[in-house]
Order: sequence, then C-alpha cells, then structure tokens
Amino acid sequence: MRSMELFRNRRSVRSFTDEGVPDQVIAEALEAGNLAPSAGNLQARDFVVVRGIERKRQLADAAHSQMFVADAPVILACCANLDRIASYGPRGRELYCLQDVAAAVENILLYLSSVGYGACWVGAFNEKKVSDALHLPINVRPLALLPVGRPASEGKPQSRLGTDDLVHFEEW
Repeated sequence: MRSMELFRNRRSVRSFTDEGVPDQVIAEALEAGNLAPSAGNLQARDFVVVRGIERKRQLADAAHSQMFVADAPVILACCANLDRIASYGPRGRELYCLQDVAAAVENILLYLSSVGYGACWVGAFNEKKVSDALHLPINVRPLALLPVGRPASEGKPQSRLGTDDLVHFEEW
C-alpha cells in the first residue's frame, strides 16, 4: 500500500457486522497506540478493552445515546493518566496527556484500518458516566471511546480542505 493510501482509506465507521474482533487484532492495535510519541516518553495513557454487552450499553448511554457504540463488538476506552504526567505540572495535566492520548488514538485508528477493521473516534460523552461505568480511578480521565469492528459497508471518503487552505509559511 502506498503510504498516503493508508490515510486516505481510513473511515469513521459507525455500522459494524456481527463478526467478532480477535484478541490479537486488539493487542496489536493497542501496541500501535503505545508506540505513539508521548511527552517525555511518560506514556500518560491507559486503555480499557470492553466486550461485555451491558458495559457497552452503559458507554453508549454515556455517549449521549449514540447506540452504534454499543453495537460494536469491542470498545476501546482511551484515557489520560494524570499521575503519570504529573512531573510536567498543570501543562502536563491540561495538554500533554491529551496530546499523548490523541497520538495513540490516531495510531490505533490507522492500524485497524490497515487490517480491515473500522472504528470511530467518539469524544462526545459524559466523562463521569464513562468513569463510573469503567470504575476508573480518580487520576484517570476518559478522553475517547473507539467502537471497533468489521465495517458493515465500505463508506465514502469525506471531503477535506486542501492543504493550500490550511498551511501558512513563516506567518499567517
């Protein structure tokens, strides 16, 4: 696969087949996430793998009733570990750990797409409800839910602004 095809072929998937996701695929996706860069190499991110039907329903409810979340065979909850980033002070807790998780999520999404699975980056959810459903410790903040499965359809590419509209040289 040409290098840019990996990026162009990735889609946000909200409809899944009934096929399960093998443990090996999840393990490799999480390894890809862990290989993402992180502030000070502190890797201030943790993941919760959810397969249970009732817990998936709780997460879908926490995600403002986006029921496609519960329909996925697996949900990966991607979390910031505030203790692990504490050495950077407020900027670490307010920014660096967010960047660490975001980099990991993108690696996971690209890996899943490259092996024929789909996911959707879900950020719209009630953090307290997600934390309660997953029994997260106080120092762990949920930042993204990734429902994962085989896409039920191929999906269509979304339009993108051209880089000419986004890139500035030397100044704005």
